[in-house]
Amino acid sequence: MMYAIIFIVLGFAAMEFSGWFIHKYIMHGPLWGIHKTHHQASKSFFELNDLFSLLFGSIAVLLIFLGVGELDFRFWMGVGISLYGISYFIIHDVLVHRRIKWFDRPKSSFLLGIFKAHQAHHATNKKNDAVSFGLFVVPKKYFKIKS
Repeated sequence: MMYAIIFIVLGFAAMEFSGWFIHKYIMHGPLWGIHKTHHQASKSFFELNDLFSLLFGSIAVLLIFLGVGELDFRFWMGVGISLYGISYFIIHDVLVHRRIKWFDRPKSSFLLGIFKAHQAHHATNKKNDAVSFGLFVVPKKYFKIKS
């Protein structure tokens, strides 16, 4: 059981840190043409940027499929990536961007910090001027409460 938990946590963490790198250097780099649809006002529920979710989801499905026979590390890494994807969807698409209006604006200091960091990220719609590329790992300044 500990084996499974370690690889679930590794899969989740790998998505946060590889996601940060991919977001900063690839999405805001050579694949800006796809990602910029997320930085522009949209009248549609779907945006071209959603293709990235399909890519990351496919990696999780592939790992789960390859590891399901033995329930080896690939299976548990895929579960961790899937849990990250679910968390990302709820925090990013539901709470922050309100693509589905299930919840009100976050009230917890942790979620509010993530919310503020993502708002700072979207303060520009330019390729090179964005800040804060992670979802969970964001600069401390976004968690400070203004008095």
